[in-house]
Amino acid sequence: MRQRPLGQTGLMVSELCLGTMTWGTQNTEAEAHAQMDYALTQGVTFWDTAEMYPTNPTSAATYGTTEKMIGTWLAANPGKREQVVLASKMAGPVRAKHIREGSAITPTTLRAALESSLQRLQTDYLDLYQIHWPNRGDYHWSKYWQYEPSALPTDAVKDDLRAMLETLGTLIQEGKIRHFGISNESCWGTMTLLQLADQHGLPRVASIQNEYSLLCRIAEPDLQEVCMREKVSFLPWSPLGGGLLSEKYYGGARPSNGRVMLPGYSGPQRMTAQMQLAVDAYTDLARAHGLDVSQMALAFTLTRPFVTSTIIGATSMDQLKTDIAAADVVLSAEVLAGIEGIRRQWPMPY
Repeated sequence: MRQRPLGQTGLMVSELCLGTMTWGTQNTEAEAHAQMDYALTQGVTFWDTAEMYPTNPTSAATYGTTEKMIGTWLAANPGKREQVVLASKMAGPVRAKHIREGSAITPTTLRAALESSLQRLQTDYLDLYQIHWPNRGDYHWSKYWQYEPSALPTDAVKDDLRAMLETLGTLIQEGKIRHFGISNESCWGTMTLLQLADQHGLPRVASIQNEYSLLCRIAEPDLQEVCMREKVSFLPWSPLGGGLLSEKYYGGARPSNGRVMLPGYSGPQRMTAQMQLAVDAYTDLARAHGLDVSQMALAFTLTRPFVTSTIIGATSMDQLKTDIAAADVVLSAEVLAGIEGIRRQWPMPY
C-alpha cells in the first residue's frame, strides 16, 4: 500500500483509509475487529472514526459504539497502536442533536468531546482530530441545491474559529492530539482557518474530509486548488456514492439493505433519474474494460492530484477486500476519457 504525506504534518498515511461508520449497526464487534486485522495486514494503516458513529441510523443508544469497538481492538493488540494513524471527529451542532443536546463547538465542549473519545478508544492520543461539521452549518448530503451561507456576522464566525484553534493548540501541547483537520467545510472556511493560524501562530489545518466521488465532484475546481496550493490533504468520504457505485443499484435495482435505503441517509434526494443514468453509465464503462465498478470509482479518486487518502467502508469482508484491491488498479487513458464523457452528460446526478 502506497503512503502519502498528510498535509504538512510529516505524517505518512496509506492512500486508502479504513472507514468505520457501519460498526455497531451494520457490523458486529467481531466483524469490526476482523476488518481491522485484515486492513493492517494489507498496509491500510490510516483509520477514521467519529464520536457519533455508527450511522444508519445515528442515535443516542449507539453513540460512541464504533470508538468503543476500536478501543477493544487496541486493548487486545498491545503494541499495534503505533502502527496506526488514528483519526476521529467531534460532532458539530447541525447533525447530532442527541450529542451534548446539539450544543455548539466551544473550547469546553471540544475538550470534553476529545476526552470522551480517548476514553472510548483506549488511547492517550489521536494522530488526527477533526471537526465533523462547522458550527455555522454546511452544504453536504445533497444540501448544496438550497445552501445559503450563515447570516452570522463574519467577525463573530472568525472569533468562533479562533477560539477553536486556540483550544486545539492547547490540546496539541498537552499531547492529546498531534494534528487537526476539518470535515464538510467550504473554501471560505478552510482559507479563514489557514489565515487565522498564520496570523496568530495557531495550529494549521492538516486535512479536509468532504464528499467526493464520480457522482459528486463539487470539490472541483475551487477546493481542489485550495488543497493543492495550501498543502491541505483532501480525504474523500463516500467515494462510492454511498454504495451506488457498486452494481447493487444497476438497472434500477433497490436492495433493501443498501446503505442509501437505510434510515438517516439522504436516499430520497439521491434517487433521481439522472443518478440512475449516471450509475448505469459508469457501470457499463467499467464492464466494457473488464473492471469492477467499485474499484474503478476508488481508483479514480486516487488519480486526483489533490486527494491524499480515500476513505473506504465495507459491511462485509468481501467488500473490504475488493475495496483495498482498488489501490492496485491502474486506469487507462481510455477509461479516464470515458469517465469525463459521462461526467459531462450528468455532472450533478443527485
